[in-house]
Amino acid sequence: MEPLLGVKIGCLFSLLVLTLVCGLFPVCFKWFQTATATGRHRRVLSLLSCTSAGIFLGAGFMHMTAEALEGIESEIQKLVIQNSTNSEGNSDDADSPYMEYPYGELIISLGFFFVFLLESLALQCCPGAAGRSKVQEQEWGMANVLEPHSHGPLPSPSRGPLRALVLLLSLSFHSVFEGLAVGLQPTVAATVQLCLAILAHKGLVVFGVGLRLVQVGTGSHWAMLSILSLALTSPVGLALGLAVPQGVSEGGQGLAQAVLEGMAAGTFLYVTFLEILPRELAGPEAPLAKWGCVAAGFAFMAFIALWA
Repeated sequence: MEPLLGVKIGCLFSLLVLTLVCGLFPVCFKWFQTATATGRHRRVLSLLSCTSAGIFLGAGFMHMTAEALEGIESEIQKLVIQNSTNSEGNSDDADSPYMEYPYGELIISLGFFFVFLLESLALQCCPGAAGRSKVQEQEWGMANVLEPHSHGPLPSPSRGPLRALVLLLSLSFHSVFEGLAVGLQPTVAATVQLCLAILAHKGLVVFGVGLRLVQVGTGSHWAMLSILSLALTSPVGLALGLAVPQGVSEGGQGLAQAVLEGMAAGTFLYVTFLEILPRELAGPEAPLAKWGCVAAGFAFMAFIALWA
């Protein structure tokens, strides 16, 4: 076996095992269930959730959005160069305002509105889908008890399970492309460096996903199945990268991958801003501590972005 192939197979199993361990940890231990938590236990879980919210925020901006914008810009530049070559040096196409259009931001926004549309259709066609789970009822009931003089209703968490599913799908797209990037690395050093960078942030992100599934009241069997499905995405992408012969022309695959990355980034930001952050910051207790936890989670992801 070639050393490079052996290293990539080791990375495949590392990504699989780390995702399973970090994702199943909050699912398998009842300590992370907020329905039965009271007092200090509940406050610790709230701060832990705020930290995971900061991690999601950092992953959305510093990793998924940044990678999507870079990929889309790179592919657009390739198209500009190709068009200018075909037009035999005519610079009118290259200087066209269409080439300066923010396509990356547009695609990310389309991902945002696509999930918004799916959620609106689900609530329009199935009004029962807006019903709150038992866990959410207990959480928001406790919040009202702690703050009887609240100035208005708290943000509704009724769409938590649907948004958790969207979160899983967007992360799955992103994980496939991460694994694909590892599988396409040409050297052992580049493979190990990229794999370590992915492992550093993927463990925390997947832990946050498992914690989110528990908090929205997902059944243990469905939560385990969801984590298992998410864990398989990076190895599948890596295996696809191994199956691509070196030097094969990608054609339009690069642009398609960049577009899918942009859509996934938009869905991730939708869930982060409309589900995770409002839910964690709505409670009245310890606002500065919550801010610190969100900032700490984001700062760690920003630090990891130096290598990822």
